[in-house]
Amino acid sequence: MISYCLDTNIISYLLKSNQVIANRLKREITNNSIKISLISYYEILRGLKYIENQKKILKFESLLKIFDMLEMNPDTFEIAAKIYSELRKSGNLIDDADLLIAANCIVNDCVLITNNLKHFQRIQSLKCENWLQE
Repeated sequence: MISYCLDTNIISYLLKSNQVIANRLKREITNNSIKISLISYYEILRGLKYIENQKKILKFESLLKIFDMLEMNPDTFEIAAKIYSELRKSGNLIDDADLLIAANCIVNDCVLITNNLKHFQRIQSLKCENWLQE
């Protein structure tokens, strides 16, 4: 069984009813674990509350009943700090939220599903895939 974690942009595609992502999820959910990071949960919820889109908030809440939450612990922050240091030294820094999502995936041995491979492939120990490029 593989554990996948959906990046914020993939959740956004789901909320927009992207069939490529929806179809892939249908194939994967039977045999694998699909999770959402608490950071992505926050990013999606803040955006939906800002635009006051109650329909998408309800859709997001229904997704939360299907997927598990990827818990965070102090190890997540240790790994994130290490990644931050390495990327900053190399001049390839990414946003803190993305650092935390990546570190959370590493700690929990999850494959990050994202539409931003270029961004996340800077992190050598992170496994990631783009399900939009099938």
